[in-house]
Parts: sequence; C-alpha cells; structure tokens
Amino acid sequence: MISAYTGTQIREAEKPFLDKGVGAVLMQRAAHGLANAVVRELRSRGQRLYGASVTVLAGKGNNGGDGLFAAAMLARRGMRTTAVLAAGEAHPQGLAALAKAGGRVIRLTPDTIAGAAAAAAQSGVVIDAVLGTGAQGGLRGPAAELIEALGRSRPGLVVACDIPSGVDADTGEAHTPVLRADLTVTFGAAKAGLLADPGADFAGRVQVIPIGIEAALPEPALRRFEAADLQLLLPHPGRRSHKYSRGVLGVVAGSQRYPGAAVLACHGALAAGVGMVRYLGPPDVADLVRRSCPEVVCGTGSPADAHVQAWLLGPGLDEEAHEQLERVRDAAATGLPVVADAGALPALPRALAPRFVLTPHAGELAALLARYGTDPGRDGVENATLAAVRQASELTGATVLLKGATTLVAAPSGTVFSQAEATPWLAAAGSGDVLAGILGALLAQLAGSPETQASFGIRGDDRWAGIAALAASVHGRAGTLASGGGPVAASDVATSVREVMTTV
Repeated sequence: MISAYTGTQIREAEKPFLDKGVGAVLMQRAAHGLANAVVRELRSRGQRLYGASVTVLAGKGNNGGDGLFAAAMLARRGMRTTAVLAAGEAHPQGLAALAKAGGRVIRLTPDTIAGAAAAAAQSGVVIDAVLGTGAQGGLRGPAAELIEALGRSRPGLVVACDIPSGVDADTGEAHTPVLRADLTVTFGAAKAGLLADPGADFAGRVQVIPIGIEAALPEPALRRFEAADLQLLLPHPGRRSHKYSRGVLGVVAGSQRYPGAAVLACHGALAAGVGMVRYLGPPDVADLVRRSCPEVVCGTGSPADAHVQAWLLGPGLDEEAHEQLERVRDAAATGLPVVADAGALPALPRALAPRFVLTPHAGELAALLARYGTDPGRDGVENATLAAVRQASELTGATVLLKGATTLVAAPSGTVFSQAEATPWLAAAGSGDVLAGILGALLAQLAGSPETQASFGIRGDDRWAGIAALAASVHGRAGTLASGGGPVAASDVATSVREVMTTV
C-alpha cells in the first residue's frame, strides 16, 4: 500500500532532524536520489549520459538546493549542466557545488527569459526545482513566463524535484502555469497532492526516495492500494462456502428510460464474485435482466421482504421512476450497507452514515454539494478534487467515492483513498454502472469481515472507504485489461472483472 502525506506532515517529520543539524545530510540524500533517478530514466530510454545536457530550474529555497546538488552530481558524470536561477538567487552551497563541477548559471530576469527558455528546451533533461512543498500559490513574474514558454516547446524529459512547481502538496490543486513532468522524484514519502487530480495530471510517474525521516511520519493523509494488497484483501470463498455465505446483493436499478443500467450493474456484481444477486424493479426491466443474467433472482416486491447483506441503489433511475425511488427509500431504511449511485440521491435521507457509499462523478458531486448549501460547480470540483470529496463526506456523513481519472474515496473521519489504474478509454457510458455492481458485490462479501482491513491499519467505519477503494481498483484494472489500449464498452469491462479478481 502506498501512503501519502501532506507537505505539512513531511515538514513536521523533518523538523527534529533539522533541529539536530542534519538538514544538509537530508538534502544530499535527496539530491543523490534525484540524480540517480535521472540517470536511470535516460538509460531506460537508450540515451547516453556523457555529453548529454541537463537544465535545472532552481528556486531560492531548499527545493532549489536539491536540484542544484543533483545537477552537480550529474555534471561529475560528464553531463553538461545549466542552472536557471528562477529568483535570481539560489541555495549558496548548492550553487557552489554546481560551479565547482563546471556547471553554468543563468540568472533569470525579464531580459534573459528567451535565452533561458531556449537553453532549457534544447536540453535532454529539465529538472523543475523551483517551488517545493511549502510554497503558497504558483509561479509569478519571469519564472511563470519561463514555464509557459517551456510548456509550449516541451523538453524531451521533464523531472519534477519533490513536486511540480505550482502543485499544492496538500490538496493537489494546480496553480498555473505548471510544467507537466514525465517523472516526479519525491522525498521521504509520496505527497497527497501527487495522488489527487489535478496534481496527478502534472506529476507523471511518481518515484519515492527514502531520506531517513520515514519512521517519524504520522498516519498518512491518503492511501493507495497496490496489486499485492488486492491479493490479500479481495474475498476468496472457502471449501465449504455456499451462495448465502458468499454474500447476497440486492439491486434497485434501471427504469423505462435506462433499463441497461440494471443489466450492467448486475453483470458487474456477478463478475465480482457475489453469491447471489436479487433484483427489484419494473417487470420489463426485470425481464431484460433475466435474459441477460439468468443467475439473477428478479422480483417486483419490496426491499423489506428481501434477504440480502447489502444494497445497490440508483443506477439508471430518473425522477419519473417513482416506484423505484420508493424502493430506494425502503432499502436505505434497512440498516444494511448501501451503494448509492446518483439516481438514488434524491430519495436518501439528508443525514447518512459511513455504511452509505455514494458514487458521484464531478458534476454529480457539485450538485450534491449544492444540496448542502455550497455550490462549487463542476469546474470547482475538478480543480480541487481532494477538498471536494472530503467536504462531501463531512457534510453527508457518508463515504463518498468521486469517479474520475483518479478516483478518490473519502470517509467521514477524513481518511482518503486514491486509485488510478484506469485507462482513459474507460470514460464511456455504463462504466459507472459496472463499478457500482462491483462495489455492491464487495460490500455484500466483506461487510462482515473487518479484520482483514484492520491488519492494514484500516479500522472502524473507515473500512467502507477501504472496500470502495478496492472496487475502484478492480474496476480500473478491468477497464485497462478490456481496453488493450483502445476503445472499450462497459459490457467488456464486466467480462474482464473476473480475470482481475483471479490474477491480481
């Protein structure tokens, strides 16, 4: 599992080391890791080191110092190095090390922007070391103009030092202009802002360099499951398991307008290993579900009469599906775990519990927040996804899964998970219905066994967020597998879920 921290948490962990006078040691470790990461990246691309050029964009703080020391190390390996001092001044010891290694320096002023941009654009590598985790806001003045110019010319390899300049380490908000990195080399631990959109858009691949502060870190601000975690956390039936012990999921989905949503949700649930699916809905939708998924037990009755372990509510419902919305209300009152897609939200109580997992996309989350008195709009959500999903969970009392390129899951406690295994091709109609089915299936199977997640440090009501993050990971991996690098339909994703469940 990847643990990520805010910039504030990292700085607090560093403080005892700085107080002991070992700040220079930490900087050398960071610089060494950064330089080696550049070397490995160039070699992986089949490029030679000797004679290659690197330009470091250095701020005046410690982030710039990390970049300057790394550039000096690269110079000693035969690379031609240039430092562009974004503030006209820089870390004195780092600057001295670069000069000793033979690097040249350009002090950025309005008159030198064009020359600095040309030098950087022609370099094989650009290291962005202007702003670090403690920076407030984005780049301004000549530094902003330089980054804008480089964004247009697009250097061959951009490596961000700790975090792309302009990305907030705590929230992932991006204060433009930001130079999009191919690789972010971050120190001590991953930063939360690198694993949340839009910050993740600019981070590229993230590589963590240990520098010796790791044991001093507190509980992470954000977590991400990896493939090895899924092997341990996903349900596996025992020798004497039966369909009821493997979980029964109740589904209230589909309407005259969107009958296919019910089919896709049931396909997703069955593929994710639930023992039984009980569908409640209009006769014509139930017939479609029965023909597509003969394993599903279909009916037109009330949730009060259905024996299930969890409910999936809302895919394909609209405001005219009055009977279905009444079923949503009845299912929500059963006290069982609930997955609530956007169509169910109007029928849910205003105050919810963590066992309710809401699954909006950005537009739906903006509408949900508007119901609770704050209206950021879709752009407001997309520009600050971490803050928005946390706010939604706090206001509703529910666990909230925000769908997107990076899927975020927030618990009312403040715990957040981030998953980003999906292909962009997964942005297709019906994809969210499959995700809802996967999530409902995992809730039905895992709701009664919190001990496995507890072994990962996920306890109490945070387990609902953990299960939602598992579902997001399975869904993303299945979409990528089904896509094969090209377009994918939601029904194909459901088929691939089985393979993910058995091979991760």
